[in-house]
Amino acid sequence: MEDTELIAFRIISAVGAAKSAYIEAIAAAKHGSFDRAVRRIEEGDESFLDGHKAHGELLTKESAGSAAPLTLLLAHAEDQLMSAEGFKTVALEFIEVYRRIEALEEAHRKQD
Repeated sequence: MEDTELIAFRIISAVGAAKSAYIEAIAAAKHGSFDRAVRRIEEGDESFLDGHKAHGELLTKESAGSAAPLTLLLAHAEDQLMSAEGFKTVALEFIEVYRRIEALEEAHRKQD
């Protein structure tokens, strides 16, 4: 397998793990486990960074004059990288919304 293909698979694997962690963070927040949600975001960030570093390797090679051929696999890796980044943004927003819902429900319970 070519070096570029291996790097593409590293990106896909790492950012796939990141996206899963971000989705798990939303689920944790939904159930009021905000500490767990934050931990899952942090774990997702670590995985995302691994994918980002692999992506950086491709950029470094290209800037040195050794451009990788554009393949469907590489395009998929790029797409997954961007998708994971978007999932993090959505996860952070959901966590904040669930925090606000919990605070409102708590205030409502105190009024009763």
